[in-house]
Amino acid sequence: MNELLTQLQMKMEAFQKDAALQAEKGNKAAGQRARCVSLEMEPLLKQFRKLSLAASKR
Repeated sequence: MNELLTQLQMKMEAFQKDAALQAEKGNKAAGQRARCVSLEMEPLLKQFRKLSLAASKR
């Protein structure tokens, strides 16, 4: 679970950086990178949900 949280944190930091560059400076390449990272985060978030539910049932 800790490894998963670390991966999510790294992806979220990259997403926030690139999304801010797009919003503030209109950087189209940063927007593309942010969208790619958001797609990479989806399966990790689903895995977190599954692990979290299993942990709460114990």
